[in-house]
Amino acid sequence: MNRQGRPSSTEGSVLAEHPTFTGNRALAQEEPLLFEIGRADVTGVDLDEPEAFTPRLGGLERTVPIGLPGLSEPETMRHYVRLSQQNYGIDTGLFPLGSCTMKHNARLNEKMARLPGFGDVHPLQPVSTVQGALELMAELSRYLTELTGMPAVALQPKAGAHGELCGLMAIKAAIAARGEAETRNVVLVPESAHGTNPATAALIGFKVRSVPARDDGWVHIADVRPLLGPDIAAIMLTNPNTCGLFEPRAKMIADALHECGGYFYCDGANFNAIVGKVRPGDLGVDAMHINLHKTFSTPHGGGGPGAGPVVLSERLAPYAPVPFVVDVEEVSYKDAGPASVSALVEAARGRGTVTSDEVLALRKPELFSKDGWDAAVAELRAAGIEVTGDPSPLVVRHSSLDLIEDAAWYDEDAQPFGRMVAFHGQMGMFVRALAYMLSHGADGMRQASEDAVLGANYIRASLSDLMSLPFGDKPCMHEVLFDDTWLADTGVTTLDFAKAMIDEGYHPMTMYFPLVVHGAMLIEPTESESKASLDLFIAAMRDLAMAAKAKQTERFKGAPFHAPRRRLDETGAARKPVLRWTPPAPVAAQAAE
Repeated sequence: MNRQGRPSSTEGSVLAEHPTFTGNRALAQEEPLLFEIGRADVTGVDLDEPEAFTPRLGGLERTVPIGLPGLSEPETMRHYVRLSQQNYGIDTGLFPLGSCTMKHNARLNEKMARLPGFGDVHPLQPVSTVQGALELMAELSRYLTELTGMPAVALQPKAGAHGELCGLMAIKAAIAARGEAETRNVVLVPESAHGTNPATAALIGFKVRSVPARDDGWVHIADVRPLLGPDIAAIMLTNPNTCGLFEPRAKMIADALHECGGYFYCDGANFNAIVGKVRPGDLGVDAMHINLHKTFSTPHGGGGPGAGPVVLSERLAPYAPVPFVVDVEEVSYKDAGPASVSALVEAARGRGTVTSDEVLALRKPELFSKDGWDAAVAELRAAGIEVTGDPSPLVVRHSSLDLIEDAAWYDEDAQPFGRMVAFHGQMGMFVRALAYMLSHGADGMRQASEDAVLGANYIRASLSDLMSLPFGDKPCMHEVLFDDTWLADTGVTTLDFAKAMIDEGYHPMTMYFPLVVHGAMLIEPTESESKASLDLFIAAMRDLAMAAKAKQTERFKGAPFHAPRRRLDETGAARKPVLRWTPPAPVAAQAAE
């Protein structure tokens, strides 16, 4: 597909002035497809001819060769290494995608995730053999609840949108428990929201009603109040919002939602701007997903892996999905027998004995330790009651940490909406996120947020004389938003400008989002960048901006000139994608023609 269905040559560029026989340009390798490297009639592995056997596919056996190319190990390795060298990543340079928080992924975090006790853990292992993993999950949960001011967390969601789904399912379960499932079915979504917000709400049966945007970039309580009523289930508000601004009326909006019986869902995609500075729970938030792959530096991109834990308010905590981790030494279980040892004494006075099962049925956590058990037996014996049966098999199976699958056994008030995933979420991402938290500490995470905001405002201040700010020249949060007003009459579009950034060695910023801003250019530097890195980026942006204003359209319309592939026909690629490789016509046939 590299050579089919779209313009991809270097013709017309400065590179065409110095052609090479191979098509390679020094270390810039011209990499063909696997089908163009290998051949279907060869294999890179020697396999013995299998003995005769009877297939069990019921006539569905393949009758023609599969047609995959055969390559040796060196050929395969070189192919993928060369492709990787054509990628731009956070390890390549500043990655300014707005609302994506492409921060550095510390190698310490990677090292921790590869420790055998974490890297080799299996979700079906006995709980007693994964106490370290469960302790890590419990500690991560403690950090997330402390940082957000929320009492409960569900770790299972594997992405931001998956977290949105989890939070809205908890809201839907809470509404159903109140008997309002049929009537309270509308979710309010600001026009500046991420597209996944209305999509997630609609996916699980809510109706979506928009909250209009204003020319200051904020959501106003005056626009929300007229929309409130007995049919409102929730609002989905991003804070800081996708315009790079903190929503100053968030608490007022939350209070208004609560007054009408609704819930406040906060999209936590931009949490990196406020960690250690603001606790969403203090703003009245009922549910919020947290992108570990953004705020807490676990790797992301290319479809995964991600992690989107959801923190929940006290109102929604009973509806959190299972499973979840508990410490049996710190909780009081729902009683399955007499409420105390003294009550058990009264119940057994007529017979003089109790079984070990009856004692353990008290479900008191102190009974699951040797000292606690001995104390209970001593109290019973002092009352003339003997304990029969061996308790040890029952005692040892209760570890200090446990995964609760039956929430009602743990808490009779729990009403979980079900499960999000088969097991407990992305273990490797949990390790990386907690490593980030522990290495930074509370003060370090707060400074990371401050530095992220400082960097974005430095870019804003450095470019505001050349590029236009849609909501005025006021402080932003972790990302700065420009529009295309400044490009009027230049012949250059936002897309052209972004393509020219590739030639300067930068991945383009987020383009045309949020939709409330025409020709949007959303830039988020994160706290990972040094001042020198920001200065070079700003200088490159200023040079491009001045070239655009000088109407040097040839620098933009054909860009990128220096990338492995030129600009695509993006409309054609979207509407008529070439998804299948077609073998070229035989050389002999071409010659005959």
